[in-house]
Amino acid sequence: MNDMTLARPTLLYVDDEEMACKYFARTVGADYDVLLATSSDAAIAILRRESARVAVLVTDFRMPGRNGGDLLREVAQDYPHIVRILVTAYADKDVLLQTVNSGEVFRILEKPLTSASVRETLQMAFERYRERAIQNQRLLAIDETLAFLAHELNTPLATIALNARSIENRADMEPDSDSDINGAARSMRESAQYCIAVVSSFWRSVHNGRRRLAESDARSEVTAHGLISALLDTYPFATAQRAWVQVEVVGDFAVLTQPNCVALVLSSLLSNALRALADVPAPSVRFTVIAEPNPCIRISDNGPGIPPEVKARLLTDPITTHAKSGGNGLGLILCNRVMQSCGGSIRIESTSGKGTTVMLDFPQIKGQTHRSC
Repeated sequence: MNDMTLARPTLLYVDDEEMACKYFARTVGADYDVLLATSSDAAIAILRRESARVAVLVTDFRMPGRNGGDLLREVAQDYPHIVRILVTAYADKDVLLQTVNSGEVFRILEKPLTSASVRETLQMAFERYRERAIQNQRLLAIDETLAFLAHELNTPLATIALNARSIENRADMEPDSDSDINGAARSMRESAQYCIAVVSSFWRSVHNGRRRLAESDARSEVTAHGLISALLDTYPFATAQRAWVQVEVVGDFAVLTQPNCVALVLSSLLSNALRALADVPAPSVRFTVIAEPNPCIRISDNGPGIPPEVKARLLTDPITTHAKSGGNGLGLILCNRVMQSCGGSIRIESTSGKGTTVMLDFPQIKGQTHRSC
């Protein structure tokens, strides 16, 4: 058995009353490693040495010198990975509301403490800590993977764009050059530059999202509408393409699992839709967010549609309707795997000549509230 398995979760309890510290340690000491401090300054000194292993901070509010509110604010800024709990015997609503609303505290325990309430709150706090750690690991893995892909793809793409530009320049200097070759070179250069922009946009979006999560302790709620808005703000649209896209929100909902991966799925589906609309007279893409009865995002276009024999295999076989523009048929398969890893799925409805609708179905989260718009 390794050290990771043997290690017990660690919490720091802060109270200026030594008897309160001893009582707390006896109450939960069988389940957790408990570090004790009798002042805010002593707590900070401990965290400077032990912050890497402290998962939860429990602090009394009323203490001589700096109170628990001051301690929570400092810990929120310097040690945002620590889940924070406030203990108070005072019904000071203004102080409590300010502390909660500013994201400085996860839960409030009211004195006199009971064993049952302490154990229940700590169980929730350590579960929150584990959730954050898992999420950070996933985001780090995605960030590193995309950084690697961006490096590996951007270099050959830049070479292709440069070579295509050279062909264009040579064709411009030769009056009798083949116009088809010149057009093909221009198309190749524009496609390469577009792919570079998309890859860079993907990586920048995920990287910035992970950085914001690491810098902020508050568990910000990512909504379906928010993901779409962020996508439309950063997507490298060609001229006039942004005007093709409309968004309708019937009811918004939180995307709780791997929102950055879902963002990549949305980006891939938008890219597919825009390519399908290249030769459509009045192109249109519509995102529709639906919260009830089941959370769903629909992406509909009025493109040429997908033949039935192709549609039946899109989520299982590497088949593509964009082979001429470099498609390899893996996009929808990967998108489907991402949605399945989130507990959801992808459905496709399409009729030749009448457009395509892709539906991202999300799991119904117990207790989740929806926003009507």
